[in-house]
Amino acid sequence: MGSSSNHQTTYIVIGLAAFATAAALWYISSKNDDGSAAKKKSKSLPTKDAGGGAGGGSSVDSGITPTKSNVRAAPTTASSSSASTTTTTTAATSSKTSDATDDDKALHRRIEEIDRAGKALFKEKKFMEAAETFTEALDLIEQKRPSTAIKSSAASDGESTKSSSSLTRQIITLTNNRSAMYEKASFPDLALSDCDAVLDLDPGHSKARTRRLRILESQNRHTEALVEVCALQLKFMNDNRDKLRLGLPPTGHPPVAQSKIEELMAQIQPEEMNRAQEALAEKDSGDRALPSTYTVTQLLKSFSGYNKWMGEAARGGTVGKFTSQIEDLLDHVPRKNLVAYADNSATKATLLLHRGKRHAFEKDFVKAVADFDEAFALAEDKDGKDETDHDEVKAEIVKAMENEDYARLLEWAGMCKHLRYELKGALDCYERCSEMEPDNTELLVKRAGVKMDGNQHDEAEALFVDALTLNPTASDALLHRANLRMLQQRVPESESDLETCIRLYPNNLLARLRLATVFMAKEDLDGARRMLDKAAEYEPDSSEVHCYRGELHFAKGEFADAKGEFDKAMVCDPLNPTPYVNAALAVMNTPPTGGSMVPDVAGAVKLLEKAIEVDPMMHAAYVQLGQMKLSMATDLKKAKEVVELYDRGLEYCRTPEELKDICSMRILTLAQIDAAHALHMETLNMQ
Repeated sequence: MGSSSNHQTTYIVIGLAAFATAAALWYISSKNDDGSAAKKKSKSLPTKDAGGGAGGGSSVDSGITPTKSNVRAAPTTASSSSASTTTTTTAATSSKTSDATDDDKALHRRIEEIDRAGKALFKEKKFMEAAETFTEALDLIEQKRPSTAIKSSAASDGESTKSSSSLTRQIITLTNNRSAMYEKASFPDLALSDCDAVLDLDPGHSKARTRRLRILESQNRHTEALVEVCALQLKFMNDNRDKLRLGLPPTGHPPVAQSKIEELMAQIQPEEMNRAQEALAEKDSGDRALPSTYTVTQLLKSFSGYNKWMGEAARGGTVGKFTSQIEDLLDHVPRKNLVAYADNSATKATLLLHRGKRHAFEKDFVKAVADFDEAFALAEDKDGKDETDHDEVKAEIVKAMENEDYARLLEWAGMCKHLRYELKGALDCYERCSEMEPDNTELLVKRAGVKMDGNQHDEAEALFVDALTLNPTASDALLHRANLRMLQQRVPESESDLETCIRLYPNNLLARLRLATVFMAKEDLDGARRMLDKAAEYEPDSSEVHCYRGELHFAKGEFADAKGEFDKAMVCDPLNPTPYVNAALAVMNTPPTGGSMVPDVAGAVKLLEKAIEVDPMMHAAYVQLGQMKLSMATDLKKAKEVVELYDRGLEYCRTPEELKDICSMRILTLAQIDAAHALHMETLNMQ
């Protein structure tokens, strides 16, 4: 959330190439793609003949069609050494072979004549007439093939195979040429049908796929078009797999420009994001998972009242004490006895509030939230909301509670709702509490945090101003406003807030860490190092300090040192998910040793899986883990498990940015799997 102190935003992930193996789509690994040449080809008409275009809509695929028959004539005479032993049977077989070959040659000559006529019509832009001409050639092949097959059976196996292969190549060429004519004549469905026929015979036919991509896109069938893009890219990468294994650049440019992938993704993403958001909306807010223990702890620590309520919870009593007192309360007090009912409800709500605080003190946030929710439901008379006396009973319950207890209950209820990203309910609770305590700056900061998460930055800014007007030394207001200003790219103002906070509170670790982040954003690595050294003086065993130091080493390209700091961060706090993700990225960027051509992918995968284990909401881990697992998938079934991984990640997304990231990877993964099926590939792994 916007007000959280946990820096789980991708400080390292941003700007890094994801695992650059052959299985990663060009969307990830080809930022240097130049699509201008391909576009130029696709739009240019051939001037000498109808062939040559790289799949362009104005070109006919005549490059495959031979101008002369490529069926070699069988020898007409036997060698002198074997002539004396030739039998009558052998002579008859030779005669049949000669007849079959002559028929094949005649067929190919006729096809070539028709093909040339079709290309001539194409040059005259008589597209449908050209299509009919190519159909004539295809019909001729269809008519002749049965008799040819019978005659060829008498021929040698080699000659029969060559003849069949040659006819197949002719069918592919003629069908693709006819597809081009249909496209030019504005009959896209006929063109698509021919593309499909070509790809059934030759799944790797680039021109047919390129045409299919173009037509699908024109029909707004963007998901299918993306599959064609992936098929073209996968074929390109498969053709260059030996070079990719050696870490060498592939031959030629990728077949599809990066911009084309981005255009298609922009069309597909909104619908996919809506689907994911609808699925999340169907979940009751109470069923939404809480952030990890580490994340909640870091958030609570970022507010100035943290030490106060922690001390109160420590002194207030044990969980067992409050549980015993709750169990001693009367059950089923009649609602009609208003005073007794309200007093009993108020007492139970107060005890639940204090037990919840004790659970929070012990970092058992699931139980804490359950207690706060139950206490709030009692104070709100949730069970009696449909009763005619609901407003009266609710007012009586609130009256029976101490003002301080009711205010803290509203504040904790707001926090619980905020943690579950129920922003409207959180804001309502905080605002009601602010009405009771208008001078409470911490409440203003928490309200601003909700506004930040709702992308209402101007309103958040106004609340920070109100808080600092009430108390210019409010550390949490300075700290969280610095976050807002970093989000708004107002780096100098963020730096000013953090420096003010440190000047007022030199031991404020979070302020020092965030200022180190500001220095890194400014590429002032020496300034960042000095700030981290100072932070370490106050908390040498801080997981966050080691994690930030690792990021500093990473920024310098010192990957081994970065990995070392991330390892220390894990030891200091095994529940901090960030160092696991960052360590995985350090592993992937460390040059391989021992003759290996690839980094320790398996080790990186384990680190990312651990990150998700300790924090299922660590969305950056899902993105990186999915890419790595896809690159390692030994078959398409394993590749489909990556889609399942992204589906789990979507359940924990909280912001539009997180949804967009994981939806994008899910869309691309599905497209790659479908493309691999279309190419008859059994794996996406190019290793």
